[in-house]
Amino acid sequence: MTTTDEIRHVRLFRNGRNQAIRIPREFELPGDEAILRREGNHLIIEPIAATPLGTLLAQWEPIDVDWPTIDNLPAEDVDL
Repeated sequence: MTTTDEIRHVRLFRNGRNQAIRIPREFELPGDEAILRREGNHLIIEPIAATPLGTLLAQWEPIDVDWPTIDNLPAEDVDL
């Protein structure tokens, strides 16, 4: 159920060829990206949760590749 504290009247405007709204401060989303989807006459905006790097790497399959041998290695450090 939606209360009056969760409702704000906003105006639509044009930004180039796109229609846009200004999101009031009390409705700001975290981050700088979101997912927009339509459900009937409703537009739903959801923040994209950041995935920690360790979680992302754990989801990837190991790479089974025979890497080529590098014959021309960089020069070794010389202590002057």
